[in-house]
Amino acid sequence: MEPLGFGAIFAQAFVELWLVWLVLAALMGTSFVLRKRLGLYGQLYDSWVGMVGLALVFFWVITALLADYVLPFDPQQQFASMKRAVPGAFTPEGQVMLFGGDNLGRDVFSRLLKGSQTVLAIAPAATLFAFMVGITLGLPAGFYGKIIDTVLTFLANLVLAFPVILLFYLLVTPGIRDTPIPTTMAAILFFFPIAFFFLFFYSRYKTRPDVLWMQLLAVAVVGGWMYMGLAFNSDPLGILAMDPNTLNIFVSVVFVNSPTVFRIVRGLTMDIKTRDYVAAAQTRGERPWYIMLWEILPNARGPLIVDLCLRIGYTTILLGTLGFFGLGVSPESPDWGLSISEGRKIWRSVEHVALPPALALMSLVLGLNLLADSLREQSLKD
Repeated sequence: MEPLGFGAIFAQAFVELWLVWLVLAALMGTSFVLRKRLGLYGQLYDSWVGMVGLALVFFWVITALLADYVLPFDPQQQFASMKRAVPGAFTPEGQVMLFGGDNLGRDVFSRLLKGSQTVLAIAPAATLFAFMVGITLGLPAGFYGKIIDTVLTFLANLVLAFPVILLFYLLVTPGIRDTPIPTTMAAILFFFPIAFFFLFFYSRYKTRPDVLWMQLLAVAVVGGWMYMGLAFNSDPLGILAMDPNTLNIFVSVVFVNSPTVFRIVRGLTMDIKTRDYVAAAQTRGERPWYIMLWEILPNARGPLIVDLCLRIGYTTILLGTLGFFGLGVSPESPDWGLSISEGRKIWRSVEHVALPPALALMSLVLGLNLLADSLREQSLKD
């Protein structure tokens, strides 16, 4: 049977993803209609840059969430007769491989969709953890200054003195994975989100013990459960767990990004703490952590949200780079970076293996950058 033409390939790919398009259209259509009520998120629909960025990011997020429902093939399934098959080629059973087969006869299209889960499961979560660490340390460093600022800034500069790629390479090598270093780093770094939310609620509701104890109990139970599952792979419910390689990559992302976030938060805190509303809070007798978390941090949200979007994009590129060099989540994983590396080896004979994951990686990072640009424009208007 003759392979499909390029027009038919993209038309069928569109049909295969009908559920993704439906959810994307419903989400963005509803958001556009209600944009006046959605605050900063709704303002993104006032510019084409923001809408394009949201469309690209939402497309891959929805694809990652629904990948298991729209995959035409098992990403690990190998067809001996479909090795290096051209795009649009048919299997002996009459099914079509829209983007062709790779060097082992696996469907490139299915691996592309499944690979989005790997990227979007690590990059946003690890970046958020890095922000929790950077915010928890950056606020007191900028607010108190003196010895606290000196020590924390020195430690941050010490980490930033290493080239990022080299530091990543050192942290994710198999030799490091076999040592207690990843677990120790996880035990330290994963504690900061719990400390952040504990201080967040305690500083706000200290004068209302009836509300405070329930919130602190929820932080202790939920935070402790996540902490044991993610850091030590000891979740009693068996829901949260990370294999050693994923944990190694995750803590490396948090460790490398935290110092930069710390410096941004520290600088914003040093600027905002001189404002009149901070002086008014101090005059009212508010405690330092209340001022930091409820007066300074909300007024620093604009630059931090912009940096969050950009940093997720940088992390996505770093994860792709690690996968390209064979240091990704798993050798069998449909990780985009690993797929690009595998396609590079046979680039002279077939181009279709490396091109789709490279374009997918580019489109996701482009969407995040456009989203950050639109958020920056909106924050300047405010």
